[in-house]
This record gives sequence, structure tokens and C-alpha cells, in this order.
Amino acid sequence: MAARSAPSCHLRLEWVYGYRGHQCRNNLYYTAAKEIVYFVAGVGVVYSPREHRQKFYRGHSDDIISLALHPERVLVATGQVGKEPYICVWDSYTVQTISVLKDVHTHGIACLAFDLDGQRLVSVGLDSKNAVCVWDWKRGKMLSMAPGHTDRIFDISWDLYQPNKLVSCGVKHIKFWSLCGNALTPKRGVFGKTGDLQTILCLACARDELTYSGALNGDIYVWKGINLIRTIQGAHTAGIFSMNACEEGFATGGRDGCIRLWDLTFKPITVIDLRETDQGYKGLSVRSVCWRGDHILVGTQDSEIFEIVVHERNKPFLIMQGHCEGELWALAVHPTKPLAVTGSDDRSVRIWSLVDHALIARCNMEEPIRCAAVNVDGIHLALGMKDGSFTVLRVRDMTEVVHIKDRKEAIHELKYSPDGTYLAVGCNDSSVDIYGVAQRYKKFGECVGSLSFITHLDWSSDSRYLQTNDGNGKRLFYRMPGGKEVTNKEEIKGVHWASWTCVSGLEVNGIWPKYSDINDINSVDGNYIGQVLVTADDYGIVKLFRYPCLRKGAKFKKYIGHSAHVTNVRWSHDYQWVISIGGADHSVFQWKFIPERKLKDALHIAPQENLADSNSDESDSDLSDVPELDSEIEQETQLTYRRQVYTEDLPQLKEQYKEKQKSGTSKRRERAPGNSIRLHFVHGYRGYDCRSNLFYTQIGEIVYHVAAVGVIYNRQQNTQRFYLGHDDDILCLAIHPVKDYVATGQVGRDPSVHIWDTETIKPLSILKGYHQYGVCAVDFSADGKRLASVGIDDSHTIVLWDWKKGEKLSIARGSKDKIFVVKMNPYVPDKLITAGIKHMKFWRRAGGGLIGRKGYVGTLGKNDTMMCAVYGWTEEMAFSGTSTGDVCIWRDIFLVKTVKAHDGPVFSMHALEKGFVTGGKDGVVALWDDSFERCLKTYAIKRAALAPGSKGLLLEDNPSIRAISLGHGHLLVGTKNGEILEVDKSGPITLLVQGHMEGEVWGLATHPYLPICATVSDDKTLRIWDLSPSHCMLAVRKLKKGGRCCCFSPDGKALAVGLNDGSFLMANADTLEDLVSFHHRKDIISDIRFSPGSGKYLAVASHDSFIDIYNVMSSKRVGTCKGATSYITHIDWDVRGKLLQVNTGAKEQLFFEAPRGKKQTIPSGEVEKIGWASWTSVLGLCCEGIWPVIGEVTDVTASCLTSDKTVLATGDDLGFVKLFRYPAKGKFGKFKRYVAHSTHVTNVRWTFDDSMLVTLGGTDMSLMVWTNELEGYREKRPCDSEESDIDSEEDGGYDSDVTRENEISYTIRALSTNIRPVFGIKPHLQQKEPSIDERPPVSRAPPQPVKLQTNNVGKKKRPIEDLVLELVFGYRGRDCRNNVHYLNDGDDIIYHTASVGILHNIATGTQSFYQEHNDDILCLTVNQHPKFINIVATGQVGDSADMSATAPSIHIWDAVNKQTLSILRCYHSKGVCSVSFSATGKLLLSVGLDPEHTITIWRWQEGAKIASRAGHNQRIFVAEFRPDSDSQFVSVGVKHVKFWTLAGRALLSKKGLLSTLQDARMQTMLAVAFGANNLTFTGTISGDVCVWKDHILCRIVAKAHNGPVFAMYTTLRDGLIVTGGKERPSKEGGAVKLWDQELRRCRAFRLETGQVTDCVRSVCRGKGKILVGTRNAEIIEVGEKNAACNILVNGHVDGPIWGLATHPSRDFFLSAAEDGTVRLWDIADKKMLNKVNLGHAARTVCYSPEGDMVAIGMKNGEFIILLVSSLKIWGKKRDRRCAIHDIRFSPDSRFLAVGSSENSVDFYDLTLGPTLNRISYCKDIPSFVIQMDFSADSRHLQVSTGCYKRHVYEVPSGKHLMDQAAIDRITWATWTSILGDEVMGIWSRHAEKADVTCACVSHSGISLVTGDDFGMVKLFDFPCPEKFAKHKRFLGHSPHVTNIRFTSGDRHVISAGGDDCSLFVWKCVHMPH
Repeated sequence: MAARSAPSCHLRLEWVYGYRGHQCRNNLYYTAAKEIVYFVAGVGVVYSPREHRQKFYRGHSDDIISLALHPERVLVATGQVGKEPYICVWDSYTVQTISVLKDVHTHGIACLAFDLDGQRLVSVGLDSKNAVCVWDWKRGKMLSMAPGHTDRIFDISWDLYQPNKLVSCGVKHIKFWSLCGNALTPKRGVFGKTGDLQTILCLACARDELTYSGALNGDIYVWKGINLIRTIQGAHTAGIFSMNACEEGFATGGRDGCIRLWDLTFKPITVIDLRETDQGYKGLSVRSVCWRGDHILVGTQDSEIFEIVVHERNKPFLIMQGHCEGELWALAVHPTKPLAVTGSDDRSVRIWSLVDHALIARCNMEEPIRCAAVNVDGIHLALGMKDGSFTVLRVRDMTEVVHIKDRKEAIHELKYSPDGTYLAVGCNDSSVDIYGVAQRYKKFGECVGSLSFITHLDWSSDSRYLQTNDGNGKRLFYRMPGGKEVTNKEEIKGVHWASWTCVSGLEVNGIWPKYSDINDINSVDGNYIGQVLVTADDYGIVKLFRYPCLRKGAKFKKYIGHSAHVTNVRWSHDYQWVISIGGADHSVFQWKFIPERKLKDALHIAPQENLADSNSDESDSDLSDVPELDSEIEQETQLTYRRQVYTEDLPQLKEQYKEKQKSGTSKRRERAPGNSIRLHFVHGYRGYDCRSNLFYTQIGEIVYHVAAVGVIYNRQQNTQRFYLGHDDDILCLAIHPVKDYVATGQVGRDPSVHIWDTETIKPLSILKGYHQYGVCAVDFSADGKRLASVGIDDSHTIVLWDWKKGEKLSIARGSKDKIFVVKMNPYVPDKLITAGIKHMKFWRRAGGGLIGRKGYVGTLGKNDTMMCAVYGWTEEMAFSGTSTGDVCIWRDIFLVKTVKAHDGPVFSMHALEKGFVTGGKDGVVALWDDSFERCLKTYAIKRAALAPGSKGLLLEDNPSIRAISLGHGHLLVGTKNGEILEVDKSGPITLLVQGHMEGEVWGLATHPYLPICATVSDDKTLRIWDLSPSHCMLAVRKLKKGGRCCCFSPDGKALAVGLNDGSFLMANADTLEDLVSFHHRKDIISDIRFSPGSGKYLAVASHDSFIDIYNVMSSKRVGTCKGATSYITHIDWDVRGKLLQVNTGAKEQLFFEAPRGKKQTIPSGEVEKIGWASWTSVLGLCCEGIWPVIGEVTDVTASCLTSDKTVLATGDDLGFVKLFRYPAKGKFGKFKRYVAHSTHVTNVRWTFDDSMLVTLGGTDMSLMVWTNELEGYREKRPCDSEESDIDSEEDGGYDSDVTRENEISYTIRALSTNIRPVFGIKPHLQQKEPSIDERPPVSRAPPQPVKLQTNNVGKKKRPIEDLVLELVFGYRGRDCRNNVHYLNDGDDIIYHTASVGILHNIATGTQSFYQEHNDDILCLTVNQHPKFINIVATGQVGDSADMSATAPSIHIWDAVNKQTLSILRCYHSKGVCSVSFSATGKLLLSVGLDPEHTITIWRWQEGAKIASRAGHNQRIFVAEFRPDSDSQFVSVGVKHVKFWTLAGRALLSKKGLLSTLQDARMQTMLAVAFGANNLTFTGTISGDVCVWKDHILCRIVAKAHNGPVFAMYTTLRDGLIVTGGKERPSKEGGAVKLWDQELRRCRAFRLETGQVTDCVRSVCRGKGKILVGTRNAEIIEVGEKNAACNILVNGHVDGPIWGLATHPSRDFFLSAAEDGTVRLWDIADKKMLNKVNLGHAARTVCYSPEGDMVAIGMKNGEFIILLVSSLKIWGKKRDRRCAIHDIRFSPDSRFLAVGSSENSVDFYDLTLGPTLNRISYCKDIPSFVIQMDFSADSRHLQVSTGCYKRHVYEVPSGKHLMDQAAIDRITWATWTSILGDEVMGIWSRHAEKADVTCACVSHSGISLVTGDDFGMVKLFDFPCPEKFAKHKRFLGHSPHVTNIRFTSGDRHVISAGGDDCSLFVWKCVHMPH
């Protein structure tokens, strides 16, 4: 049956006709070697015009759509389409892959570009966000990613003259990007008035920030920075698709078919119109252009490539042509010459010469062509058309012979008969017509048997029969020429077919996969002579089968290159070539056929290197010629490591269940027990499904694994140490070549590999994130720096890591079948091999990918299953052991020879200095010489050879060997049966460790008075183990059946064992010989128990729900307990031997009386009072607490109570061993939990004296011995337990400030909404009422009056052109902390408010600002390392974490020059609330406000995220690195303190343990500081400070402060610690304290602020000074010696600041805020001069015209007038109940207008004195008052209201003025209104939810500033009646600017913040005269 193996001949791609011009651009370049590189379909082509030769790059698996050339012009990057598209960087010279970049984009990669020095590559995806991604392509690493645009991006380019800048363009946009850190930040190009906003198709960057771009309308747009500065109109008459920059200038190509050359300044040089040249045609469209020297390459839409020599520009040279748009279906070969004919939907028919590789004729038809055929004499060419007609041409000159149209549907297939007389024409209307050739194609007959369209036809050799295939897959036969259907099978049997192109039929059954009935094979062609068949399918694959191939699912070789559908395939007439054509890629591929005999010489055509394997893939046929898989391997491949619940899922599950359980946990729960257990010894080794997992360390210890434990065994002392970092089964282990480091891989949903140190047993690195379900193989590189791992997901992913950094270097899909080993090449770190089921692959690294080549077996063997592999003594040599017992020897990828080594599989190999050692299933260890020529020695593992010092017994001779290792003069051998043996070179064998064999282990019993225990397992053995120091198996006995339970008699002499077939036996406990056995039940015996005391009765429980009671002495059954509804799980006797307690599978707890077995009912409360001889029950009130929160997904399988009845140990399905205090009443008891077993813990038992706990793992077959450590006795250990599942419900304390901070919700500016409750239609949307007298444009009326009275008399009016931030009064202390620091040796301080970072000089008060944040800053820290001086990190609020510009980010910047050093966009949605630098200053830690409160570690200089993990389910306030560490940090938050370690890329955390101190409970922690020797101090909400040693609470400093301790600071130079809290100032106490290094003594400082309580939010210590930031927005410097306080910064405490007034003549201003104060500020002195506490929130404030009085409006409706000189109250009044919104003196100082939210304005006459009686008020105001302005003559008042209407009233009558003309003539004294036609332009388009809140016109009357709800300050010209007026915008405030004013002389603008309670002082920059 030849079809069982793939054919041994081969196809080699020789030529591709075509070029992809459609939907692609800029994809054609000259390489450095003057070759031309482009792509077509899925193949990169390098064409040498000199030699007329093509080379192919075939690393892609789908259509290539983008290409970029490296600046050195040798390397090429190409991007493809597909669901998981990737980018390949390859060498155009060798066409080998250099790097693969993947796992980021989806859909496809639209554009690519290299930067100037070629180190980085940018790519743009085709996904909905058009993601832009920057790569370090050599390392295969993504550096940065951001959403590109909402619409398609067509081109992207690096700015070659400015580092880190890029430009992208596309549909209706152009964007200018800057890359900083990991953040790509775009700025949109501003089209302005210079050009129309339109689609930009291509671009090129030039120097001086110039960018040239080609637009859709044929113009060239020139940009400077981000602004369009000019356009070059009509550069082309239609869209410009391509622009190419070179040394001489630029070349552009467009849809108009023209090429234009431009010089470096973009002045035109010349035009070449390709349509006008010889080769040109109408509609020619240029898609790609490349200019080098005097050559220009042009690629067109219609798949041609032209080369133009500049001085003969009208003679372009056509170097490549192909079919253009439309599908390509027609293919025929000439019967006698090496020609191929193709015809396509582009209506052209083309004839290609297969020898010259050129198009030799072309003819255009009227209709799309669907099929073609050439007559046997080669004279006629028939073409079938899409419209149902067919045409016959003469081949010689392409002239028409006939044109016949008999059908309406497309002709899909036609063929001439072999004798040349007939033409059969198959149509889509399911008929075949027969025409006579000599009779001028007269119709002779038709065949009408089909019910579906005709797909294929073949004639018989004698031209008497025709066979057809149709769309239903039916095969029919007809007699010729009449067309009668042949139904008699016999008649057809002997027919010989002239050609075979049909896809159905016995001879080609094998081309279909076994179980598929899909119609996806489009074409077939048989080569009778070579006995091969070639097929083409819908997946772009050309396959080679043997012919005939009769059985479905035959083996094949496959070749990729075409993209999607290969529509047709044919052999050339002499079978030298195969021609295949692609439907969608309109390309023609020509393959050279290399027959078998040539193959031997042609080893150079070694398998095409490919990512998707392009050699013969294994197909699915039954491998009857491959030997049956060995039973052991078979078993192993069927193991599944999938879990219902993975340990990673537990936290989430807990959260879900907690929600449900909220009500149930009201009872105060017992504390966890005081004593703890520690793992002491493990009996077991995982050999049954693992291999090569056993090694010597350099000091001779032995390292291996079992269950979830890494074990280090010391054979001299017979002791073990454990690595307990894993939380599920370990599946593989490898040892570091140089150091004693071990890598272990585990099972998990996102399984991890841990690298740990065998000496300290600490994890060095944890790798995760790329595998699924589990890691089954790991290997270190020879230098130990890299690690390879293989996963057990469906494609057995291979990952190469830099393990110290925890970085993934490369990743690839391994194989669909299981991979058993991965080995790294010891000589070349970039190479590795994998071996597995029918799999041997040789890989090399290429950037982020790995390229694999299958081992090439040739004629030497078959693709066998490989069980192990090693490298030999050179980099080429490799050896693998097969499942049949051979060793294969490989050179490079070729099999050189095989050597028979073992009977049965070779499971393990190890390379020595001179030779090899192998081990197999036959139980033999063999030593070989260095070339496997001869076997030097064999060792058989036999019982006879066991040395006396063995720690146990061999169960059987020649156990299957799974691991071998050498060292220290011995061979170390691990067996399938779980034994570890040491073989001396001279022969004796010592057994060191053993466990049970494969099969679940359930039965466990401890001896009544000796430290021994018995176990019984499904492996059919009963074993006795010594638990004392000798730790060995004392005895073993084989059983007929497996067993599930056992029990010692009370005197320890007898041992009862229950078996799985329903029988049980009693054996002598010493000899294990049978005493007696019974067989009364059919089902498993699940528990067996002797009654206490004399052991008179034996209770035997079975799975058929009965318990039999036997009298031991008489050996009779005396009773049966009935009444259980399900199988019995546990039984216990009471002390008297009278009562049985029973648990069943249905969770019933039943009681029976012995010996008769009568059922008893005992009330639940009484159960506890009965004295039980043992307690192994898991049900009942006493152990209600042992069931976990997630009891629905896990069962508690076992429990055991200590003999002193205080501690209950339990085991559960998730592998946890837990200790509870007994009785465990109330739900969800607190516990200590231990992880070591992997899945089910089937049994737990205390020894007779409670000194040890023994636990059994069901599926890990291990027996673990734990020592019991009593309370108080506790040494430091890396792994202690976790406390319980549910955090205690006791709250962590309460404080209003903490609550506010915890509940605050941060919104980003872009989403801010109205601060005032306004309603109505916005001004810019209101319909304007035409005014009564629209004045004619030229009128004789008097000129329009001035809008505004100007008081800059005498000065020339100069408009203001810019605002520069000069001062900020404010500090964010209310909800942030630790955000004030010293810089420059205490000369400056740095802090933040709103979105600005402020550097404030203490001596002068001058400030400078960091203004790059685009939203509120929430945290700030300073880098303390001397190398990074003055480096600050700030984190801001953000939106969702989509990496766009509104995503939360962290800026790292230089505080002195304000340069941004790095921006880290982060995945903390909502915002970043804490940042901290590591000890070396290189790492940065950040904490997010997202629901998981994610913690992330960054390498900030590169912008690389190292590790990230969910921190806690409640708010984390602070996380800080230990000052001496780069890997240890601590986080504190709501009822939370965690101690973290960074290991590689993983974050490991330990909860703080409180249990050591009586009655300590977890409080909310607010601050953290550090001391020497791993001490940590945390400040709590109650004012205590907790002191932690490692992660264990060791003491509490009670009431360090009276209120919460908000801030702590560790001084690096002397270790002193500063704390800051919330307390009332008193004589001895103070809100700031300075402590010694251990927090034992302190000194308190009082802050002299005059506040009732001081609340400190930030502390920092400099030289002799302490810097304090308070909740009241003050920053104070306290001297340590004299305790003197100096207030450096003042601010309003609570906002918004509504009121703002500037002094009429001086540089003073007033502010009034919700905090009940009015403050006076001096701009020149940069400080607060005074403040008045009003006792109520103030809303507005105003100076009188002379500046001698101040009016203040309050929130409660009252207003006050103060005299400025004395600050005495002159008068006050309350006529309204609601807030006063604005208050104004009239310019003549006579009237006071008071506007309120009661929709009213009241007038008071000040000349009547301080009685302040209201003289009148304005009527019918439609809504609340926002602002008011008096006219210059004090006669009118304009009022803007909350319904977007502005009204004018007469003063003092309050009459509403309606006459628009009169209003227009008024001159106003001030203008602060946001409404009115004069300011229509201030309303922006984006103000749906948010508003302009305030405005002010300058005193000069020509400038206007506004503030809005987005926090922006904008500068306009006044008046601005046009909608959407031009303006400048200034950022800095948080959302809501509440008020804004010019100071006198227009020197400054003051803006007041709502959310940020800050005042910004901007300096006005006036235009020069």
C-alpha cells in the first residue's frame, strides 16, 4: 500500500509570474545587490534582472501585504494578513528568516517602516483601532503600542532627522507621533485654511521638521511641525499612491499613470507619463515607485513592474507582468512545447514560456475567461467564457477561428479529445456539449446526467468515453460523441483515461482527508509516468500524492506560496514542471519537478525552511507500517493535565462566593490554631509520566520532584529540603549547567516555570504568560542564561526565555502531538531540538519566533516517536532515542544512522565527556562510546543487586527507567515505579527514595504506638513505612486487587485491608501474611475500622452503602448497618466501642449502634459530647467551619483530629492540607493552609503521639510526612501558611479622610460635565433672531459705540498673544500623600496640584512647572539614587487602559530642566495612585486604581513593563520598594498589608501574618517605612504603627498618633523615621514625629497652623528640616532643632474656589471658596497676605472701584461688606435664602448689585449707609444668575443666566431692557459674561456635556480669556462673534475652571479651579508694537 507514505519526489518553486499591485503600495525596491525585491501572493520575491533569476522567501502563511526595506538595503520586513498575522524580517541575499514578530496584531499588517539606523521597526495593523506598534525587531520585542486611528492608515514613516518621531497618514488624517518610554503620543496634523481636510495616501519626511505628503486629489501637502504650510497643487491629476525619498530628491507616482521627480526642496525636476510610452495603456495606475541613481522602478495596479532609465524615459522596460484584477481560473499547457496558457477575469489570455520565464503573447478578449484548452496538434486554443460562450483562437497569431454561444452560464471546463476530433465543453448549467473540430465546431451531442455545475472532465485514451465531476461531487460517464450516459459499471472498468484531472474517483480517493466531505480541492492532475498526482485546494496549498492513491487520508508533501484559492494546476507536457495558478492573487507559479532518483544528489533542497512547515505534513491515515505505540507511551499520551478548577481561579471564585455568602458570616469565627506543621519528608518520585527529571547538584545532593514539591535530598543524612513555590503538579525539571539552580514547570491555566536556588530554596525567577494547561519540558542553555520550555496546549508551544529578566525571547508552535523533550544546543545558543510523538524538529531562533525544520529521515527509517534527545560533541550532531529502542544519529537535520539500543522505548539519554548513557523500558542502563559504535557496559536494575544500605525494596526486576543522570562517581536512575536508585560504577545498587506506583492512593493508617504507617493503593500493593529518622519502606506486599483503606488493630498486631472488589483481608502487621479474608460485597471497600480497646469488632464500610460489623475473634459477620442513601466515605467508633459515626457521599451524617447495626438519631448538639475514639468525619456541627467558601467546586475528602482533640487536619480536592481549631463551629473557619500535594489529598492521619501528620496524595502517589510544631516554637521559614479564605468582617477602623480618599472617583477631563445645573440650548446652537434694523454695510449712522470702556488710557492697545504660567497657589493634599519632596539639597521642594508638577524655590518663592501631563496628577516620587539626580515620577488619572492618549500614564522627568525622560502608558484603568523607585533607581513600581488595584514594575528608561499582578480587591494606598532592594516591596491599603518579591517577571506576595500577637487584627494600613534587618513599619487608621519582621507582625507601637498615620518617611542616611498623622495639637503631642531606627523613641513637633486638627498627608526629611504637606493644602518646613514652623505654600482647603476679584490698581487679588475663607494674595511677593474665616462657604467677592471696600457673597444668601484697611465689617445683610452667585459695585460706587440663585438681582444704594436696605430688584429673570456686568455709566446691568440667556436691566429700577438697538449702543464697564453675540465664538463644538463657565475681557478691551468645564483656559480676540473662533488653549487645571480675571494693567490672568482648589497666575505676553 504505497499511499501510506508520501511520495519521495519533490517540487521546487522555480518562477513566479506576477506582482501584487492591487490594494498595496510602496512594495517594490532595489536591494544593495541591485536586485529587485517585491512580493506576490504569500511569497517574497528577490529578482535579479542581470541573471534573470528569482529567489523566494517563503516564511509567511498567508498573503503578504506590506514590505519595508532596511536602510542598509539587504534586510527586508514583510507583513501578512490573517487572524494572527506576523511580520518576518529576512535577508534578501540568503532569503533566510532573521526575525519573526508576532502575537500583537490581528487581521493583518498594513504598513511597515524601519527607522534611520534600522534598529526599530514600526508596524500598523488592520484591526479596528489600526494599532501602531514599535518593535525592537532583532529581539523580537514590542517596545510600544497605541491605537493608530479610527480609520485606515495608509502609510507610516520614521522621521529620519529627529529621533523618536514618526508620521502616519490615512483616511482624512495625518498624525505626528512621538515615542517616549513605552508611550506613543500622536498629534493630529492641522489642515487649517491652507488645504482641505482629505485623505493622505503617502508621505516622506525631510529635514527641518518638514513632511511631504501625497493626497487623494493629486496635491502634495507640505507640513512643518504639525501644521500644513503649503500645498503643491496638481502635482498629479489623481491620487498620489507612492512617494519615495532618495539622495537626489523625491519620486511620486499616482493614479494618473505619471511619475514625477522632485529635488530635495520639492521643486519639480521632470515628469514621466507612462500612459504615453510604448508599453503604456489607458488606465495605467502607479502603486509603487523607487528611485535609485538613474533607475526608477515602477509597480502598477495591473501587476506590471517597469524599469525606467532616466535618460531614455520614454522607453520603459517591462520586467514583470501578471494578470490583473479579477479571478484567475483558466490554465492549459501546450501539448508539445514548454508553454503554458492562462486566462483570467481581466479578459486577457496570455502565453508564457516556461524555459525563458517570460510572457510571449497576450490577447485581450471581450469577456472574462474561465477555462482554456489546446488541441493535441497545438494549433487551436479554446477559451471558455464567463457569459456561456467559447472562442477558438489560432495559437500562432491569436486570430479567432470561431465564437459560439450556446449557453447562458459560465463555461467552467473544456477539453479536446486525445484524437483531436472533438471538443467537450462543460457549463455551469450542468451540461456538457460535444463539438466537432473539423466541422467548424458543429455541435454533435450533449451530456445531461448532472444535477449540478460541471467542475472537471477527462477523455478516455481512445476518445470513446468522457467522465465528468460536478459540484455535488458526483462522477458520471458518457459515451462519445452522442453523450449517452453509461450506467453499467462493468463497461467502464477497463477504460484507460487519457488524462486524470477529476477530483472524485477510486484512483484519487487518497487526496481527501479521512472524515471530511468538503469540496475544497479545486484541481488535480495525474502524472502517470512518475506515478504522482498533484492537487490544488482552497487553502493555498499544492500537494504531491502518490498515484494511484486509493485509501482516504493518504500521505503527501505540501507546498505553500499561493495565498487563498489555488484554482488550477497542471503538469507541463514533458512532466518537467507543475504550473499552478492562484485565484485571488492572480499569480502563476512554476514548480520544477525533481524525481526520486535525483533527490539523492539534491540534498541541498533540504526541506524548505518555513514557519508553517512546508515539507510533507503527516496526514491522518492509520500508520499501520509504523509499529504500535508502546503501551507505556500510549498511556502517557492519553494523560490529561486539564483541571476543572485551577489554583489560579481560586481568588476569583472566592470573590464570587463571598458576594453570595455576605450574610452567613456574622458569627465571630475562631482564630486559626496556634500550632503549625512543616513538611518533613516525602516518599515518592514522579517517574510514570516524566523523564530526565533527576539530577545531582554540585555538592552531591539529589534534586527531583513529586506532586507540587521540588525535593532536594541529602543521601548522607537521609534528609530532604523542599521548594514549595508551586501550587500544582510539577511536570518537568532541569538543572542549571553552572550553578545549583533548578527550573521546574507546573500544571496550571497559565502555568509557570520557576527557577530556584537549591541552596537557599528561594525563587530567582518565575516565567509565565505564554503556555496553557502545563509545561512538560524545560532545558537550560549551555551558558545558563536562557531557558527553553514546552507547553501541553494543543500546539505544544515552545518558548525561549531570558530567565533572569523573565523575558520571553521567542515563541513558536511546536507540534500537534505531544513533545517529550526540548534540548538546547550547547554550542550555539540560538538552536534547539524538540522530540516527541512522530516528531523530531531542529529549531533556530529568529527574533521573536523560532523556525523549525523537520528531521529528514530519507530512506533510512520512518518518522518514529522520539522519547529523548541529546546533542553530541559538535553543534551538528544530535542523538535521539525512539519508542522502538533505537538510537538515531543526526547530522544537521539528516538522519545518518540508527543503532539498536534497548528492547522497548529508550526513555532517557545523557551525554558524558566521552560517550553516552541510555536507559529504557527494559530496565537496563547502557554505557556507550562517543559515536554509539559499541556498548561499553550494561547495568540491569535487579533486586539481587540491591545494596544493604537501601532505603526500601525494589518491587520488580528491570523497572522501566525514566531518568538517568551522572555525577560523583555514580549513576542516578529514576524509574517509572517511583524509585530513585544510585548505581555504583562497579554494579551495586542503592535504593534512595520510593513511592507508590501509578494508580490512586487512598488507604492510610498510622500504628497505635509506633512511628510507622501503612498505605494501600490502586497499584495493588500494601506497604509499611518507617516515619522515624530512617524514612524508608519497611515491607511491601502485592495484592490481588487494589485497595482503598487499611487499619491497624488497637494492639498493632493485625492490619485490616479493604480491597476494590468488595473483599477485605486481615494480615499480620509484621510479616504482612494473610490471617483471614472475606468477600461479602461487590463494590469498593471504602473504610475499615477496629473498635477501640480490645478491638473486638471490625466495621467494614463499602461503596454499596452498607457497613458490615464482624466479630474479630469468631470471624463472623454479626451485624449490618442499613439506611445510608449513598456510598460510605468515613466511619468512626466511640470510646466504648458501641456507637459508629458514619459519613456518606450524599453528605449525610448517620449513627449506628454496634454490634447489630441499629440506626440511631442523635441531636446535632449532643454529638460533640460523646467521646469519640477517633474523628475522621467531615460533617456535623463540630466541623462546619472546615468547608471552604467555594465548597461547590471542591470537596473536603479527609480529616483527622489530634488525640488531645484540639486541632483538626483536613485534606481537600484542591491539594490543600489545612489545620483548624477544633471544634470548628460556624461557617468558613479560619485556618492555616499548606500546599505540597497537587490535586486530591485523599487521606490525612496524625501519628499516635500527634508529633507528625501523614498525608496521602491521590494522583501524585506520594506520602508526605509533616512535623507538628507547637505554638511558640517557630523558626523562620520561607513558606508559612496563609490565613483563612474570608477576610475578617471586622472593619479595619474608620476615619472620614480615609473614607473620602477611598471612595473618591477620578474622572478624566474629557468626560467632565457641567459644574452648574444649566439647562436650555447652547448659545452656538440658538437660532439668531434678526435684529430690528439690520444696518446697511455702508451707512451714515454714527459709528458703533465701543463695547467696553478701556482704562489703559494713553497706552497703545497691544493684543495679548500668549499666557505663561508664573505662579500656582495650591497643593493637592486632600486625597494624595507622600507627594512633597526636597530637591537640590533642600533648596527647592517639588509637589503637585491639578495636572502640573511644581518646583518651588524656598528662598525666592519662584516656581517652575512640568506641564506635560494631560490630566490630574495623583502621585509623585523622587528617585533617591545619586545616578539619577532630580529625577521625578508622577502618575496621573486616566480612562480605560487602551494605551491611547487618555489612558493613565506615568511621566518620568527631570525636575530641573523639565525634560520628559520616559512616559509609561499603563494598564491601570482609572489612574495611578502610587509610584516608587527601587534602590538602584532603575525600576519603578506603580499601583492602579482599577478594581484589581494592579501593581506593575517597570524598567522605566526603556519603557518596558517587567511584571504586573492584581494587588488586592480593595484600595491600595501606597506601595514602596525597600530602600535597599530592587526586588522587595510592601503595599498597604484597606485591611491589607502585603510583602512582595519580584522574581524574574513574576510578583510573589505574602500577606502580613498577625497570628503571633494576641488579638491583633488587620486594620486599614495607610503608610509604610522601613528599618534594617527586614523590619517594616506600617501606619494604621487607628494611630498605631505595626512593626513587621519579614512578613510576621512582631510588635505594635500603640497610638503613635491619636488619629490615622497618613505618612511615613525613611531617611536613607541615618535610618530615622518621620511619621505624620491626624491629631489635635496639644502640649506633648504633635502631628509630626521623628523616631529612631526601630520606632522606640520619638520627638513630636507641633505645626503652628492654628487649625483645630492637623492632618498631615506627606512628610519628608532633609538636612535638619522636616517638610510636611497637610490636608489643608499647606506645605510647612519644620526645623528639627528649634521646632520652628515656616509655611511655604498656602492654598484653599476645599473647592470649588468660586469667587475671584482683582484689585483695581495693585497686583493683589482676592479669592473666595467653599472652605469658608476669603484670601488675599500678592503676586509680586508670591504669597498669601491674609485670610478671613467667614464661617460659611463663600461664593463671590468683589472690590469697589477705588479698592477700599470688598463685598463678599455667601452660599447661605448673606453678603458682607468689609473695609480693606481694617478688615472690619462695614455692613452685612441676608435678603435671600440661596447662594449669592455674583456681587458687583457700580462704576460710580453708588450701587451694589447682588445676583443669586433665586433667579434674582437685588440693588442696594451704598450712599444710604451700612443699613443696606434693598431699593429694588430685577424682575422676570428666567433662571439663576451666573455673572453680572455694569455699564460704564452705571445705568445698565447685563446678567447672564443658567438657561443660556443674557438679559439687560436698567439700574436702579430693575426694568428689563428689550430694545436690541439700545443694548447695542451700551458701553460696558467690564465684561465677564459667557453669553451674548459678542462672545459667540467662545463656545466650542465639543461642549455637549460641558460648558464655558467663565470669561473676562481685558482692560484694553481687545482680548478675552475663558475657563471651561474641561479645565482649559482659552485666549480669544474680543469681540468674537463668529462661531468656533480661533484661540489658544492652556492646560493645567483639573476639570472646571470656575472663574477668571485680568489683573490691573492686563499684566496677569488669574484662573480659579473647581476640582483642584488651586489658583493659577498666568503672565500675559503682549504682542510687540
